[in-house]
Amino acid sequence: MSLVNGLPAHVLFVHFVVVLIPLTALALVVSAVWPRAARRLGALLPMLAFASLVTVPLTTQAGEWLERHVDSDPLVRRHTELGDGLLPWAAGLFVLAAVVWWTTRRTAGQPDGARGAVRGGALVRIAAALLSVVVSVGAVVDVYRIGDSGAKAAWHDSFSQRATGHDG
Repeated sequence: MSLVNGLPAHVLFVHFVVVLIPLTALALVVSAVWPRAARRLGALLPMLAFASLVTVPLTTQAGEWLERHVDSDPLVRRHTELGDGLLPWAAGLFVLAAVVWWTTRRTAGQPDGARGAVRGGALVRIAAALLSVVVSVGAVVDVYRIGDSGAKAAWHDSFSQRATGHDG
């Protein structure tokens, strides 16, 4: 899909990425460090992460179409290069969301004392929590960097520092 209502689809799809990736990252970190939150979210966590993952290649593909339909520019090329790096972060969010969901679901039926007694399970939860924080921060920082470069590419030389006198 390259156009939506006559506008480049990338312009629409990017909003999904900008909202879903940070939202997924936040939900993942909260769920990974607070098992009660993970139990409350349940399967919503991996579903949210999957939706985030799906939006990334859609947005990237629409962006590549748009890149072929605008003048070549170093800022556009930089934005494109940065955008190509988001998919691994989104995949990491999805994998970790599935792990957090699975480990929480697996221990949900056990009494509180039994949950702490399973050393292997505790190690998996701790590792998942640490990885969740790292991947979430990486994903959000990458979304910021990509968005910033996209805004610079779209808006450089497109506005005046001074008002043009067009009052609305």
